[in-house]
Amino acid sequence: MSTLSDDTTPEPAETTPEAFLDKTLRPHKWDVYIGQRRIKENLTILLRAAAERSQPPEHILFYGPPGLGKTTLAHLIALEAGSQIRITSGPAIERVGDLASILTNLGDRDILFIDEIHRLNKSIEEVLYPAMESGVLDIIIGKGPSARTIQLELPAFTLVAATTQVSGISSPLRSRFSGGTFRLEYYDEDEIRQILARSAHILGVEIDEEALTEIARRSRFTPRTANFLLKRCRDFAQVHTRKLDKETAQKALELVQVDELGLNSSDRDILETVIDKFKGGPVGLKTLAAATSEEQSTIEDVHEPYLIQLGLLERTPRGRTTTARAYEHLGHEVPRRLRDKDES
Repeated sequence: MSTLSDDTTPEPAETTPEAFLDKTLRPHKWDVYIGQRRIKENLTILLRAAAERSQPPEHILFYGPPGLGKTTLAHLIALEAGSQIRITSGPAIERVGDLASILTNLGDRDILFIDEIHRLNKSIEEVLYPAMESGVLDIIIGKGPSARTIQLELPAFTLVAATTQVSGISSPLRSRFSGGTFRLEYYDEDEIRQILARSAHILGVEIDEEALTEIARRSRFTPRTANFLLKRCRDFAQVHTRKLDKETAQKALELVQVDELGLNSSDRDILETVIDKFKGGPVGLKTLAAATSEEQSTIEDVHEPYLIQLGLLERTPRGRTTTARAYEHLGHEVPRRLRDKDES
């Protein structure tokens, strides 16, 4: 089976250029992709069945928070199918002609990966439907009464799409992902530790087990965040000529303002604002965004999910409220109403 031209197992940092670290750290083989076991099992069956029928895999949609491995899965699907992968994104396809150019330049059984597909223009979606279902591209030539439609046959291809907002994708488009729609889950601490150990080996970083655990605890259950923190800890240890142990990791993480729960300064600012300015809430999203000078979408999509997952913030019909755990974590006295609530 042929593979992607750039599919080589990454070597430690001494022999591998680090111009594009994210690509270097990305798994290039199924057996080193850690986590998402249910999705891997489903994809293995789907790809193997397609290969046995000598057909391209069916169209696949991945969704979930950023940094969980959607792009990596797309590359691995191309690797397993022995296909080339063409990459674009929803915002990059501005006109129907852009999509037509991409589709007509695909080779037989190529993988087309569209990231952030929920940002695709609705008029462009209409052109994508027949391409996905029938392998044809409908092009309108001319305007008015003299306009006519021609159909171009497309090579057999597989669309792999990714989104952080599956609700933003129209129902007709979602229904055309016949290979399946898969939700990526957050990783557990042990999986993050395995990812960090692999990344440290690739980067040529000597790190002890306690440091790995410390970074994993603060990684927000997300591989991309874990690798970012590992690189910052590596830089700190290198500049200060220190061994990358637990103490060094703690000092480096303190410097980048990531606390023991993985909260950054913006996370803490949101909680402090709700507690100090709004007496713990409830406060509406628009008001909270104005008070913290953050975009509403940033609060809702980036900060809130993790704060809610940790039980520090609650989303109620009246607005956002902080919990007793948020008060304790930030060093504030827990209000009596919250103590009574916990006791009851």
